[in-house]
Amino acid sequence: MFTVEQLRTAHSKVKSGADFPAYIREIKAMGVTHYETYVSDGHINYYGTENYVAKVPAKYETITIAENADMEMFKAELKAHQQGKTDFLTFIKMCAETGIEKWEICMYKMTCTYFDKAGNEILLEEIPQ
Repeated sequence: MFTVEQLRTAHSKVKSGADFPAYIREIKAMGVTHYETYVSDGHINYYGTENYVAKVPAKYETITIAENADMEMFKAELKAHQQGKTDFLTFIKMCAETGIEKWEICMYKMTCTYFDKAGNEILLEEIPQ
């Protein structure tokens, strides 16, 4: 199975949203079935088969997530990030400001789902392959 160090190495190659599809392909090949990223501190839980879990600890100081999601602003900023116009930390701050608590990636469906603090689905996207 995959290790936290392997996951960190793969993630270190992501400089903008434009690099995301290649990252997903790489960690899927390692055996990751899905994962959850938490905006508040950057910790990530990666899941594999047979209940395998690799937990990447917090990456930065805790930031506050807005109580209410601003879906339209989030969509606009996400598009800019996916086009490579912002770096990862800028994206994280934008997520917090627009009320995104976490996102979940499903390797089988090749989807990314963003959630607010109440657990509501804000946006479901297909990941380019």
